Amino acid sequence: MITASKFVREHFRTLAPYTPIVPFDVLSEQLGRPIDDIIKLDANENPYGPSPKAIAAVQNLPFPHIYPDPESRKLRALLADFLQVPADQILCGAGADELIDLILRLVLEPGEAILNCPPTFGMYAFDTAINAGTVISVPRKADFSLDLDEIQAQVVKNRPKIMFITSPNNPNGGVISDKDLKRLLSMPILIVLDEAYVDYAGPGASRMTWVEEYDNLIVLGTFSKWAGLAGLRVGYGAFPKELMPYLWTMKQPYNINVAGDAAAIASLQDLDYLQANLQLLIDERERLSQKLSEIDYLEPLPTQSAFVLCNVTGDKQAADLKQTLADHGILVRHFNKPGVSNMIRISVGKPEHTDKLIEVLKDLL
Repeated sequence: MITASKFVREHFRTLAPYTPIVPFDVLSEQLGRPIDDIIKLDANENPYGPSPKAIAAVQNLPFPHIYPDPESRKLRALLADFLQVPADQILCGAGADELIDLILRLVLEPGEAILNCPPTFGMYAFDTAINAGTVISVPRKADFSLDLDEIQAQVVKNRPKIMFITSPNNPNGGVISDKDLKRLLSMPILIVLDEAYVDYAGPGASRMTWVEEYDNLIVLGTFSKWAGLAGLRVGYGAFPKELMPYLWTMKQPYNINVAGDAAAIASLQDLDYLQANLQLLIDERERLSQKLSEIDYLEPLPTQSAFVLCNVTGDKQAADLKQTLADHGILVRHFNKPGVSNMIRISVGKPEHTDKLIEVLKDLL
């Protein structure tokens, strides 16, 4: 008897699935709480949501029955001005996740390696597995800084083709220094710098313009965080010119849907509004960190991102704390793996979210 599973490629038979965050309606059902009674601090989403102009653009789409522009011309033109990068070096994707997958498909042959520095964003290792690649892991130091000497040794010894770096890093929120990034760029490896949270690190933190100087650098960004468009999936990247013809050839022709395209364009035309909300979140991040430091069993780490990572100390366990908060309708992430053992990560919310969170945490004393 012929079974469908016999046709599955071998490396997919043991692939562990990526664990996504579930949406509000599913959470509401799981927790037995109305959506309005849930404080969602587990996925680093922007609690202020999109610009009103972006919402209006989606509500008033003129041609939803027509395929979108396969080259995202207007969006890329606006991004060129926003990022100070030539439009012919910009590619847009269905979230930065699509661009990560495109890069891997472009560069990796089956069995070839990337270099990864955990703890960090899990999609790099997951997409490498999807593409039948291998992962060389160089764990971060105890302070989450990169082990540059070991990275260089692995580049020389094993010749990985791509290295992914998140800055600010997820889950701790640290930004790579210019000195360290330049040292990485001196190595014979393609560096992919993921700047999903860079807007939270303040002016001048982005290295997007460096792609014009370094031929082995790709810098990724997204509308998910600073523009509040996580549900519409629009990402972007600045690439070396030599790679652009290949990327245009291989990408799906209509990868940015008309709603996402319209919302992203409108966001870039309403920067003052979005910057004001971003500043509210940066200010609230500092208040949240201070309040968390007053909880005896938590040790918040310094961060320049949209979240605060905390050590859970004493006799408390991060998993139990996550569940207790969930019982009160507050969702956070917990970690219990090398480099982030017994930790929770709390997304920055609105002031009322912080107040409720701290109230529950203090009750647990």
